[in-house]
Amino acid sequence: MTSATETTPGSNAQRERRRRILDATIALADEGGFDAVQMRAVADDADVALGTLYRYFPSKIHLLVTALGRQFDRAEQQSRSRQVPGDTPHERVMHVLGVTTTALQKQPKLTEALTRAFMFADASVADEIHDVGMKLTAMLTHAIDGTDQTREPTEEDEAIVRVIGDVWLSALMGWVTGRTSAADVTRSMDVAVRLLLR
Repeated sequence: MTSATETTPGSNAQRERRRRILDATIALADEGGFDAVQMRAVADDADVALGTLYRYFPSKIHLLVTALGRQFDRAEQQSRSRQVPGDTPHERVMHVLGVTTTALQKQPKLTEALTRAFMFADASVADEIHDVGMKLTAMLTHAIDGTDQTREPTEEDEAIVRVIGDVWLSALMGWVTGRTSAADVTRSMDVAVRLLLR
């Protein structure tokens, strides 16, 4: 019988179960890409019942987009822990995108799974997509502002960051599907960031 502690939202047991599920998802995706992430395999590897997994994540897309959010959360925390190199917003944003892109390109199957899920996501995944967007916005806004972390981002700042994020994810999708090279991703981002931040 499940205890009240385990069913309380945000309980330690719930957070631990969620962590195991996301760890299993990332491990499966890293090994075999999008197609390797099957709900039954995730449940088995995370040591949770299949029904429990579906209570946390209604679909594979929900699961992978949430995993993408966790990856961005870690990247955002790392970027906040130090001053971003660069004399201009363009240079700082390109540094953050470059570091994050390089890390993603070292795990091509995982990146393929996460970006494909993001592109496939529909309105039912709106909350998870919003969470990814907020983490990406925080990461890029931090780079744009440089040492001035007291300024609140304006609506225009947020719109610019959203466009940069959309271009970046699209460029990554081109790379994981073999349509473009890693160098093409960098060139696309450099053009987009230069135009948007000039």
